[in-house]
Amino acid sequence: MRTYRELFRTPEFSPLLVASACQVAGQTVGGLALGTLVYGTTGSPLLSSLAMFGPALAQVVGAATLLSAADRLPPRAALTGLGLLPALGTAVQALPGLPLWASFAVLTVLGVLASLGGGVRYGLLNELLAREGYLLGRSVFGMASGVLQIGGFAVGGALVATLSPRGTLLVAAALYAAGAAVAHRGLAARPPRATGRPSLARTRRVNALLWTDRPRRSVYLALWLPNGLIVGCESLYVPYAPRQAGLLFACGALGMLIGDTFVGRWVPRHRAGRLAVPLCLLLAGPYLVFAVRPPTAVAVAAVLLATLGYASGLLLQDRLMALTPDELGGHALGLHSSGMLTCQGVGAALAGALAEGLPPGRAMAALAVASMGVTVVLAPGLRAEPAPRAPHGTGAARDA
Repeated sequence: MRTYRELFRTPEFSPLLVASACQVAGQTVGGLALGTLVYGTTGSPLLSSLAMFGPALAQVVGAATLLSAADRLPPRAALTGLGLLPALGTAVQALPGLPLWASFAVLTVLGVLASLGGGVRYGLLNELLAREGYLLGRSVFGMASGVLQIGGFAVGGALVATLSPRGTLLVAAALYAAGAAVAHRGLAARPPRATGRPSLARTRRVNALLWTDRPRRSVYLALWLPNGLIVGCESLYVPYAPRQAGLLFACGALGMLIGDTFVGRWVPRHRAGRLAVPLCLLLAGPYLVFAVRPPTAVAVAAVLLATLGYASGLLLQDRLMALTPDELGGHALGLHSSGMLTCQGVGAALAGALAEGLPPGRAMAALAVASMGVTVVLAPGLRAEPAPRAPHGTGAARDA
């Protein structure tokens, strides 16, 4: 499967894409609104960063306890519920007079529950598409996310200015609800991908199986750490340049869109693996210019160039699927999604803490240096060709 026409002819691909798009739009608009609200109330870069990206920190709890459900729940019902719950939580955060601690408590609960979202969504995508179609399909999801973030940050900034942050949170709640409706009406009722009941023990056992395989561990770390540190840079856009933050976010989404389009559609599969490490380095390098507080035009160009590097995630996910038995695909992708978002939350918290003592631009440059260092350390483990996948339970997994 190498063409978009083939992709969109695949049954259920379009409703799954639209439901995911509504989720991304809700997260983008709601995150900007809540970050602006918290920064306006507290003046704290740390709390503002945590408001936008902190819910991802809670995903580590869900990944450790709930993730076995990703392959053991009916996908349509799960995606419908995982759209309605954030709609309700975001509406609660819009209530006037809601204490800051209560708002963060809601974020934490939603973050734990959202740990299932990536596993269910991308596990279903992997099920719908032929093996050779996953990279193209996942690139379209990335492209849609880029477009929606460009529009979401631009429209979100306008909504914050016209409706207020609380009014914008209600718009985000409506977007989440729309995604739940599309999932319920557009996806077929299908059984879970795996048998058995979800359980804490099963989650831990499969997590251990996935993590103790050395090649998979290298891929997971490469998916999580360089990305998370650069999201920490992005979490400082508001304190770095409050009036230009929406522009920087939109340019970053545009760069991600361009990178995903190029890699997903035009890079031959036999060459794709060689680009993962260079793209990880590209993701961080341009942020070094923020140490000298460049003019807005230079900052925008740096963000646009850097975010081309997010396409490394597509290549690394494809490698992860090549290393993982099919029946563990949803769990493996859920662990990737939860780990990535957790590291993004850690990166945002670290960035906010650094910015309490350093100018935001210098904190961003420091995180970029750390991201490049992590990539260099992980590079040797990403160069070998992945071995063929073995079925779960054969004992073929390699221990570290």
